[in-house]
Amino acid sequence: QVFEYSEAKLEEELFYPTYDLADFSWDSINRTLNHTALTAEFTGIPATDPGGSFSNGSVAFRVTAYEAGGRDGPLPSLLHTANSSKVEFVLAGVAPRSNGSRFMLEVATVEEMGVTQKLQSTRSIDDEYTPTIFETLSLVAESQNGSSALGFLQWKATAYGSRTPRREDGIQCRSQGLQEANWTLLVSSIVRAYFGEGVGSTYTVSAINISFGGEDGKVYQEKRYLSWSALLGFGQPPKDTFSPLVISIMAVALGTPLAMLLVGSCVVLFSQRKHYSEYEPIN
Repeated sequence: QVFEYSEAKLEEELFYPTYDLADFSWDSINRTLNHTALTAEFTGIPATDPGGSFSNGSVAFRVTAYEAGGRDGPLPSLLHTANSSKVEFVLAGVAPRSNGSRFMLEVATVEEMGVTQKLQSTRSIDDEYTPTIFETLSLVAESQNGSSALGFLQWKATAYGSRTPRREDGIQCRSQGLQEANWTLLVSSIVRAYFGEGVGSTYTVSAINISFGGEDGKVYQEKRYLSWSALLGFGQPPKDTFSPLVISIMAVALGTPLAMLLVGSCVVLFSQRKHYSEYEPIN
């Protein structure tokens, strides 16, 4: 589901009728499936749109599969493995229902009974690949004894308001914690169509809400475009290490004072030695 809300009063949020993706009309994937680039795009609009919000807009999910490990080119430049795929949520041209509207995406996860899920937050001082973004979040599914990771959903704490994202196009992104899914999601036609009648007995369904936008929602108001990317894969989520550039900067920052201290010590010792060598005793 996609939620739209705005702040009516201080610390109060006004929610508009939800966009239920199960009720959307989706284009055929055959038109966007690219076997060479390993990409596909699902684009949809509501079956009924009485308010006209989708008259010039749509919701899309873009999927990219990878054959090998590496780093994605466009921001947020996610680090990926051969066992992962990128899922991009795109809201384009949808008219907001208020001047300060913000959007929120409900992400559902379906796991077998006994599998535990943990939401992990990792912070780093290295923002070379995703400028000004220092937090990476990972929703990790682990075996019952916690000995191994079975799968993950990983994303940076940002979305973007442009088809060609740059640092200044960043949109604030927040996650609201993992919760058990309500009955509406359990009987969702999308979930049941894929996992069958075992949902609720053989499988457990959880959900996490990802919200987008600053305090006033102006970024989307101006550009009418929102893109959020996440990595979906098997095993352990990839972990960023310090890039060579950051290592070089840290080496210079830490090494320069030490070098100056050593040079200063040598100069002082040399000066003292020279002073004593010029001294001549009276006797």
